Amino acid sequence: MIRTSSAARRLAGTAAGLSLAALLTACGSTPAHQGAAVVVGDERITVAAVEAKVTAVRDAAAAQPGGSRAERAGLARRTVAELVLDRVIARALADRGVSVADTEIVQAREADAKLLGGPDALERELLGKQGVPATGIEDFYRQQLGLQKLAAADGQDARSAAGDAAIRKALVTAGTALRIEVNPRYGHWDPAQIGLTDAPEDWLPQNSTLY
Repeated sequence: MIRTSSAARRLAGTAAGLSLAALLTACGSTPAHQGAAVVVGDERITVAAVEAKVTAVRDAAAAQPGGSRAERAGLARRTVAELVLDRVIARALADRGVSVADTEIVQAREADAKLLGGPDALERELLGKQGVPATGIEDFYRQQLGLQKLAAADGQDARSAAGDAAIRKALVTAGTALRIEVNPRYGHWDPAQIGLTDAPEDWLPQNSTLY
C-alpha cells in the first residue's frame, strides 16, 4: 500500500490544518526575498513556483468526476510546508550519508500501482487521499522513502513509535541547522514543530544580517 509513515501523516495534517497567516505586509528590499515564498539556505523558492504547484493540484482535483477546486489559500500554505519539508528531509539524509535513489522511487511506485490496479488507480489514490497531482508523485515517493531511511538509519521501523520518534528527532535537528526564511503570507517555519506556524509581522527580523 501507499508508503505513508505516521510521522508524515501527522505532519501533513498539521500543515493542512493551520490557520491562514496574515498577508504579507513588508517584503523588504533584499533581492533574495523579492518574489520568494521561502528561502532555504542559498535556495530561493519563488511564489510563482508555489502557485504553479497549487494550480496543478486544483486543476487535477477539478478534473476528477465530481471534483471541485480546492481552497487556494490553505493549499498554498500546505504546498510551502511540503516544499520546506522536502529540503529538511534531504538535509537529514545527507547528515547521515544516505539518499533515495531514482530506482527506489520507480520500484516503490510500480509496487503500489500493482496493488491498487494500475498507474491510473495510483494517481487517483494519491490525489484523493494525499492531494498529490500526477506531476508530484516522484516527490511524494522521495519524501516517503526518505522518512523510512531516516528511521532505518537509527535502526528503527518507520511504522513503529520508536521509528516515528527517530524521524522527528532527525527532522528537528536538520530543520534547526538549515536557515529557513518563509514569506509571512504563508507563516513561519518552526523547526521544533516541523511545520508552519503564524508569522512575525516583518519578512526579516530587525537588524538581521542574514542577507
